[in-house]
Amino acid sequence: MEFGFEMSVDRIHEDPRVTKPYTEEQWARIEALGHEIDEKLKASDVRLTMGGEPTFVSIDDKEDDEWHTAAVGPNKRRLADRLLLRLRNRFAPQGLLHYGQGKWYPGESLPRWAMHCYWRKDGQPLWNNPDLFAEQDKDYGFGVGEAGLFAARLAEVLGVNPDHTVECYEDVIYYTWKERRLPANVNVRDPKLEDEEERSRIARVFEQGITSPVGMILPLQYRWWEPCPHWESGLWAVRSDELFLIPGDSPMGFRLPLQSLLYEGKEAYPRHFFEADPMIAEMELPEHERLRRRLFAATYGNGHSCIDESRIVKQVAAAGVNGSSGYSLGGDDKGYETEELSPETTSESSQLYKVDTQCDDPSNVIRTALCVEPRQGRLHVFIPPIDRTETYVDLIAAVEATADSTGLPVIVEGYLPPKDSRLEHIKVTPDPGVLEVNVHPAHSWDELVNLTTGVYEDAHQTRLCTEKFDQDGSHTGTGGGNHVVMGGPTPADSPWLRRPDLLKSFLGYWQNRPSLSYLLSGKFIGPTSQAPRVDEARSDSLYELKIAFEQIQRGNEVPAWLVDRVFRHLLADGTGNTHRAEFCIDKLFSPDSSAGRLGLVEFRAFEMPPHARMSLTQQLLLRALTARFWDQPYTEKLVTWNTTIHDRWMLPHFIWQDFGEVIEEMRSAGFELEQEWFDSHYEFRFPRIGSCTHRGVFIELRRAIEPWYVLGEEQGAGYTARYVDSSVERLQVKVSGMTDPRHILTCNGRRVPLHPTGVEGEFVAGVRYRAWQPPSCLHPTIPVDGPLVFDLVDQWFRRSDGGCQYHVGHPGGLNPTTFPVNALEAESRRATRFFAFGHTPGQVTLPTPETNPEFPLTLDLRRNRN
Repeated sequence: MEFGFEMSVDRIHEDPRVTKPYTEEQWARIEALGHEIDEKLKASDVRLTMGGEPTFVSIDDKEDDEWHTAAVGPNKRRLADRLLLRLRNRFAPQGLLHYGQGKWYPGESLPRWAMHCYWRKDGQPLWNNPDLFAEQDKDYGFGVGEAGLFAARLAEVLGVNPDHTVECYEDVIYYTWKERRLPANVNVRDPKLEDEEERSRIARVFEQGITSPVGMILPLQYRWWEPCPHWESGLWAVRSDELFLIPGDSPMGFRLPLQSLLYEGKEAYPRHFFEADPMIAEMELPEHERLRRRLFAATYGNGHSCIDESRIVKQVAAAGVNGSSGYSLGGDDKGYETEELSPETTSESSQLYKVDTQCDDPSNVIRTALCVEPRQGRLHVFIPPIDRTETYVDLIAAVEATADSTGLPVIVEGYLPPKDSRLEHIKVTPDPGVLEVNVHPAHSWDELVNLTTGVYEDAHQTRLCTEKFDQDGSHTGTGGGNHVVMGGPTPADSPWLRRPDLLKSFLGYWQNRPSLSYLLSGKFIGPTSQAPRVDEARSDSLYELKIAFEQIQRGNEVPAWLVDRVFRHLLADGTGNTHRAEFCIDKLFSPDSSAGRLGLVEFRAFEMPPHARMSLTQQLLLRALTARFWDQPYTEKLVTWNTTIHDRWMLPHFIWQDFGEVIEEMRSAGFELEQEWFDSHYEFRFPRIGSCTHRGVFIELRRAIEPWYVLGEEQGAGYTARYVDSSVERLQVKVSGMTDPRHILTCNGRRVPLHPTGVEGEFVAGVRYRAWQPPSCLHPTIPVDGPLVFDLVDQWFRRSDGGCQYHVGHPGGLNPTTFPVNALEAESRRATRFFAFGHTPGQVTLPTPETNPEFPLTLDLRRNRN
């Protein structure tokens, strides 16, 4: 006889949560729909690619300024480097690591750093041996001697004169002058110096020796327009015997004394730098093996890097200097004319690589230079500006060959390669409070899933996360957003440029469906936010947008430049900033530079979801809308919401109701989306504060949306600041089971303007209140509204049948000064601020109804306080 025992626990109900947003059954349906949409996009020849900009914060030190307000910090760069290495190992084991400079914002003393990983789409290595990259935190003991060795060897590999390598020095006169101006009782290392950056800069110069060379430069340029393209170098003639750098903290490549070179007038400006047109079809990049063989021969053989196999490859359909923008680095003959060179011609042409440029003619002076600089025991190779991707690939191969032959690992920095669809890259940069990852575009649903889950996983392994908690316990995203970028494999393939009515459909649909702007957004919304709607930025924008729509019609030929001209000045914030708009088209087809003509549209009103699958569901919605509007453009008239946009559409109930209609429309169009897939998004965006039931009437409080407004400029200590007013908050109160007109709901003795939802006995309204009182805000004399006491008032008996209380701070005044250490502590802080009791006792005075024509669904406690 056998006895057995079995016990199991089944969850009867599970509230939507961000830690596990979907069951496996739900995710299987999402996956299936993703592949189905892929087939529709492929059948319609849409050629859609999707990328994004997820943001992350540290798991371990969230209280530091660098994870709240500061753009850079001591730990942010360290974590960024670790994350980039993981991303390189996952997506591009043979990619190029580039450590350069990023954006430079007003008020910041230096540009921010930016870390890139580039790789070739054709699968060939861009950098073959990762061991030749120097580690960021390791001191190899390298100095100027190793820099000189590396620069001279690199010159030999490129076939230019090694004698052109020159030592550079810090400006002795400048730093001696700075030292003499110090107080008599202060030295260059004294912390009494107020400017920390200036103190460290002066100390660094004197510690390394004011007369010691900083590094080596090699004037360098690839002359691709010549009959025999080749690398060329030359001497830099300056007044002094040495080259002195411009004072500063940046790498020496950004501080070269270019103004000291021979003067050349504008009319004689040399034809040295021309951006390639991104719309022109591109030839294949040179094979890495051919580059390696040629550079190996140059390194260990006869000392010059002549074009392999004695050929000059000329591009036939070219547009450039003298009618040619051809390039030659040993590519194949496919689609190009080739000219065989005789051994005699080859021998003569190879001597071109050793000819010194005449520096007495200003038009012949080479004004770009590669730099090799030792810093903290590591060699940094500064890449000069280069206008052709083929040239950049060749130079990187030469740098790797030099590092291999000298045994000196390096860090590559300087200028980035030109924008090119033959290269892919992923970037990690600092932003205020977050680390931002610019991921490469995915061409299919499977690629998108692998990309998104991979980035989330690598970030987690680097001790980075996707969420944080405010001091009051509020659960929020990173605050840096999760912008989505959509385009095509090449600018010419972009669906936005091939079908401009697609952008028109998205703009019109977002305008008519406010839930798409607010359900998936962050806390900072409104006219002065990072992603205002078209009708939020300016009052007349909607009228002008209607005129713009009349110029974009399906079936009409619309050139790419016209798409930019039609929408550029409408898709901007109130100050005219085109980057800070809900739909950013800065990189669609801007006339400013080739970097702005990439055929990309950036969706900026997306908050960073805590879970990778939540992010994928958002992107699935965008893919479904693209497929729908490609076949059936959206042509409905635009809705003028006026003040309703910041009244009705600030409440979760109406947003969720509107989003349900979006899902219904998508299902009618053949896309089987389900609203429950976005339950976790709804709960994350609009968390429930608390609920109570009194005499059969159910009352629920839920966080609503409140626009934050940028205040006027204020003077600080040496700077001008504009603060954001986040002191006003809004919540939604929903009541069900109430008998009308017997019952009314009051908040702090004032009648709440309940609005019927369409369900019998169910009503909803919003309440605006001052949550805290900063020294600078709108209406600074209005005090904090706390606690919020809600009463279910029985008008027949003139009494409160029950209610609840919500404290905007700690009920005992013990507001925490630190951030929660985990989700449990954050939850406990939220729980202590809501009480399902505490109504007004005894007889109550019935409040008179309040009317607010601009915001009829919202009780603003800041008004009519007397």
